[in-house]
Amino acid sequence: MGVVCGTVFLIVMFLFIPVPFYQALSDKDGQFPHHEYVEYITALLSICCMILLGFADDVLDLKWRHKLLLPTVASLPLLMVYFVNFNSTIIIIPKPFRLLLGFDLDLGLLYYVYMGMLAVFCTNAINIYSGINGLESGQSFVIAVSVLIFNIIELSGDHKQAHQFSIFFMMPFLAVNSALLYHNWYPSKVFVGDTFCYFSGMTFAVVAILGHFSKTMLLFFIPQVLNFIYSVPQLFKFVPCPRHRLPRYNAKTDQVGISTTRFRLKDVSLLGRLFVWLYSTLRLIHIKHDVGENQEYVECSNFTVINLLLIFTGPKHERSVVLILLGFQVFCSVLAFLIRYQLARLFYDV
Repeated sequence: MGVVCGTVFLIVMFLFIPVPFYQALSDKDGQFPHHEYVEYITALLSICCMILLGFADDVLDLKWRHKLLLPTVASLPLLMVYFVNFNSTIIIIPKPFRLLLGFDLDLGLLYYVYMGMLAVFCTNAINIYSGINGLESGQSFVIAVSVLIFNIIELSGDHKQAHQFSIFFMMPFLAVNSALLYHNWYPSKVFVGDTFCYFSGMTFAVVAILGHFSKTMLLFFIPQVLNFIYSVPQLFKFVPCPRHRLPRYNAKTDQVGISTTRFRLKDVSLLGRLFVWLYSTLRLIHIKHDVGENQEYVECSNFTVINLLLIFTGPKHERSVVLILLGFQVFCSVLAFLIRYQLARLFYDV
């Protein structure tokens, strides 16, 4: 149903095109804001490309290297528009480092690399933090509400147009996401698919880049960042990674438990063995040694935050798991606002 959500979103956004520009269209002597119009159209182009990628992934089961390359290509029009309209690559240095680096620093090309990586991260972060009813649509709902609240607060600031642009995208996204969440909540009647994960991730990346609040957006992605860091050994193939790492369902107890991967330690690289030792020492994974017919395999839990939760709590009902994870998402959004509006005063002139 991610395809349906993406399609409805695009239709709404296409029909909405004249609304932000109605004054310029009706005023014959006025000057049409071409730069804002180009931003709008380019944002829709990038989102449309990611919906296509998600559909291709659902149908063709794309490899991981394609999932990294294609979001990068889809973000190129976005970065080109940013270059033409803004080309601002200067960042403000936090107060503790200003004696060393000065008040600001021009990152140049590195800033565009950062924004391209942000697009790749957002489109994949929701996809790898999934696997139970309501989690993909639920986390997107919480992030969208957080972004919308942030935009409304910032409307009275110096960047009103940028946050207004974000609101134009967040409101219809929140609407289609709410409808999907209603049907995707446990027990789910629909499957969101990779299409929705890429669609939602690119929508967040678009408003963050063109709305000039990429750092704040990453604060709203704290659970996804933690899941990515925790998943690094499997994502980068230091430890064998199955295609699907969703929790294992037990029909007898109607609960979900940890999912596992099985491999021989001697076939894993030195860095992979180091990760397995470190995670097992810190009790961040559940591991069994000497399994299999010849007792030469090890079996460990997959490296996801969902499995980490189940390691600490034991098997739980799927509804309970998603409620805990979404509760953590809400907590992180509250924490993000505290960091943005309180802690930031210690590092920047707010």
